Amino acid sequence: MGRILVLYDSATGHTKRMAELVAEGAGGVPGMEMRLRSIEEATGDDLLWCDGVAVGAPTNMGVLSWKMKRFWDETVGELWGRLDGKIGCAFASQGGLGGGAELTCQSLLLVLMNFGFLVFGVTDYVAKGVTLHYGAICAGEPRSPEMQDACRRLGERLADWVAVYADRREERHPVSRRKR
Repeated sequence: MGRILVLYDSATGHTKRMAELVAEGAGGVPGMEMRLRSIEEATGDDLLWCDGVAVGAPTNMGVLSWKMKRFWDETVGELWGRLDGKIGCAFASQGGLGGGAELTCQSLLLVLMNFGFLVFGVTDYVAKGVTLHYGAICAGEPRSPEMQDACRRLGERLADWVAVYADRREERHPVSRRKR
């Protein structure tokens, strides 16, 4: 059974709602065990437990929030070298269009890469003009069906990769699924 952690920081509740949708998408793949944790309640053991993690943060001056950065520096830093090969992705909220959420996703992915996570983007579109190249992004709360679908798709894709790499379930590989 694959294990997925959805880890988030949320200042307004918008990123928390995105996290819930990401977890919903990942949980829709059979055989996944889920944990949804805010950085206030998460521990290093949560990261040791999981096979894959979706990390989300509000945009703070174009990068990840200071609380999320502190979590990785202070809580996860002692796990250096013990997280290699786990799978990771990112999602971010921003105050408005052009607020820097894609840059926030990139900064989250860089943190994950520094800890040895294998990171990914999603190439397919969930709606006209809505893609997840760097992760799911949202201006404000994810109210529209398109933004909600984007969050769910990110979680589903994380679960697909966990199923392929951790559980050896090749039928969940995104390329294999397109061929059907």
